[in-house]
Amino acid sequence: MLNIIGNRYKFFAFSAAIIIPGILIMAIWGIPFSIDFRGGNRLEVQFASGKYPEPAKIFELYQSLGVGDAKVVTSGTDIVDILTPPLEASVTIAAKDGLRKLSGGEIIIRQELAVGPTIGQEVTRNALLTLIATSVMLVVFISFSFRGVENAVHYGIATVVALVHDVLVIFSILAIGGRIWGWQVDTLFMTALLTVIAFSAQDTIVVFDRLRENSSIFRKLDFEQLTNHSVVQTLSRSINTQLMTVDFMLLALTLFGGVTLREFATVLLVGMISGSYSSIFIAAPFLVIWEKKEWRTWFRGARKAQEA
Repeated sequence: MLNIIGNRYKFFAFSAAIIIPGILIMAIWGIPFSIDFRGGNRLEVQFASGKYPEPAKIFELYQSLGVGDAKVVTSGTDIVDILTPPLEASVTIAAKDGLRKLSGGEIIIRQELAVGPTIGQEVTRNALLTLIATSVMLVVFISFSFRGVENAVHYGIATVVALVHDVLVIFSILAIGGRIWGWQVDTLFMTALLTVIAFSAQDTIVVFDRLRENSSIFRKLDFEQLTNHSVVQTLSRSINTQLMTVDFMLLALTLFGGVTLREFATVLLVGMISGSYSSIFIAAPFLVIWEKKEWRTWFRGARKAQEA
């Protein structure tokens, strides 16, 4: 049988190798917020030809004008909404001329205005409140549902630890992608983040529910062995369900979904993989560490090292 729990510190080290570089990047360069959060200019354009240019070409146009973080949102077949940082009038005029050349005809300016970061700030605040409320509700719900199990509240807190792990992984990947490909935190990113949180919680509860069932069957089995047995039982289910229903679809969106969906699909794909990973390799091992009170061994080892 696979000894997943016995190798728990290797899995913790693997997660740390992903999370720590992202945290260092954010500490040095900050979180790459998009104009949804920082504010900027909005240009809504309708193309008289009846068809908008490819979003990738619009990105290239703005990049050629020195605007590296333009956001392009398409609507229907002939309308494009372009969000950029605050631009000088000369850059805006050049962008409009470039859009005319790309379309090969006239353009109609449906809307041109300066936007503030109010919506982004509201989304951020609501997302944080949702995360906190979800964590508290999960601890209460799991503690109640697992009330027949010893230390039921530990299961709820371990679930929250897995959620925090997934959030850190997503932000780390975003920070790394921000330095390499210019990824940014926008409203689509917040949508992906909340989706991953819900998926991760559901997956962790499935693992813990199997552990609860086995605890009443294998009463004399050591808790670490019991947990490892339960995790192995749910491993194939988690991997098969994830691959068949989620990952293939998101991978297709990442590869073929176009520029506007690529970042969102990639973040969601990484988050979904992290959600399944944390349920098996983070939440369950964390629960074992807590139940076995392994931190006492750490403290005793630290004391002996200091005395030596």
